[in-house]
Amino acid sequence: MQNITTNLKKLLYLWRRSQVPVKQPIKISRIDNLIIFLVCILISVISSYKLLLISPLNFADIFSWFWTFTEILISCGVLILVSKKENPTISSRQIFLIITLLLAVQVTKLSLASAISPLSMIIPPALIISQGMGSITSLAWVSIASLIWPDPEIIINNNLFFILLVCASIVSLLGGRIRSRAQLLQLSIFVPIGSLLSQWIFIGKDKISFFNKQDFVLANGDIFSDSVLLAIAMLFTILFIPIFESIFGLLTKARLLELADKEKPLIRRLSLEAPGTFEHTLLICGLAEEATRMIGGDIDLIKTGALYHDVGKLHAPNWFIENQDGSKNPHDELDDPIKSAEVLQAHVDEGLKFARKNRLPKPIANFIPEHQGTLKMGYFFQKAKEKNLDINEYYFRYKGPIPQSKETAILMLADGCEAALRAMNINASDKEALKTISNIIYSRKKDGQLDDSNLSKGEIFLIKRSFLNVWKRIRHRRIQYPTNKNNTFS
Repeated sequence: MQNITTNLKKLLYLWRRSQVPVKQPIKISRIDNLIIFLVCILISVISSYKLLLISPLNFADIFSWFWTFTEILISCGVLILVSKKENPTISSRQIFLIITLLLAVQVTKLSLASAISPLSMIIPPALIISQGMGSITSLAWVSIASLIWPDPEIIINNNLFFILLVCASIVSLLGGRIRSRAQLLQLSIFVPIGSLLSQWIFIGKDKISFFNKQDFVLANGDIFSDSVLLAIAMLFTILFIPIFESIFGLLTKARLLELADKEKPLIRRLSLEAPGTFEHTLLICGLAEEATRMIGGDIDLIKTGALYHDVGKLHAPNWFIENQDGSKNPHDELDDPIKSAEVLQAHVDEGLKFARKNRLPKPIANFIPEHQGTLKMGYFFQKAKEKNLDINEYYFRYKGPIPQSKETAILMLADGCEAALRAMNINASDKEALKTISNIIYSRKKDGQLDDSNLSKGEIFLIKRSFLNVWKRIRHRRIQYPTNKNNTFS
């Protein structure tokens, strides 16, 4: 019986590994880890040192301080683990931002707790975190920042604490989904109004005044002034979010949509200088977007990444067949498979240069090398074999890396399937198209290109179906309209 149970556990473990490969987080250097740990200790000290100011100090007081200190330190560690779980590719700068915001809030509580409402302390940082690192990380941050108060003498009204948690949770959940600056502005208006009405209902009408105080903005406990201060803080936060994006490498939904604007100089240049590549890019966008939507991935990320994945072809557009007019092929005149392979690799290297020059965020720049991975340049490798060149296959493979995320892996598969599907006969059956898609995806998987992508078997199946659905939409027939004697369409 024990052997059967052991075997079942092994089979269950192997099944889970086969369905969802383990995603390895990005390694953080020891120096960065040390700095983050020291900041966590500083947060713990600031949040608990007042427990040591009790006179006379006895053993129970010291034990209470040590317990609080340890609890806060563990909470910081849990916050970091949650952020890494939600974002395996999170950088040390972004973790430092999360911890620094927690430190800033704790310092603000010590110095301005009597003048500033807790709403204005917790909600604006929650908006920054939810925009840049996701709702789950923001909710974890809100929980820790709300529960840990450095000064035990400050007692928060239970109703106000409930309103704080509700408003902060709403901001955390909506902030991770908001896709434009205009929606952020709406949030900064409606949340303070909601807090005003909630405090008016739960706390009381007697604590609301308008302009009868000189310091009404910093009048903690006054419902109207608390809401005004919250609105001002959220508006300033929205203004500073682009700065946080630049300094800490945050990639918000609004930033992705701005980069996806086809009037951006780099995209506009691609459409003018490499129109074939641009058209190919738009078709890939359709395939990749549908597949990402099917598996529940980041649609905005892959839509933007797909637009920039081939910008490196701007360095020599006419060397790529989609931009050639059919008169002559530079590769035929070059007649050197090795140098032709170098030209293909150059479109990745040059693309990364364009990304640095145009300050593209790293998650977008990752699409440039990862959509090719370490694929073999089969055409030129075959040409080299025909010339009887004794050459290693290594020289005819892209430098990589292989796709490190689901989105870059989907783009690789869409890139491979797009040309094959477009070349199919318009009368081809769905079964033939699905077989073509399956063969391309299988070849990528067999070559090891999907090993680090975290795509499960179920998701790969959904990707195949989504590619087929897009192909069925774009292969539609057109009616040939009759013309009259003036050769104009009727």
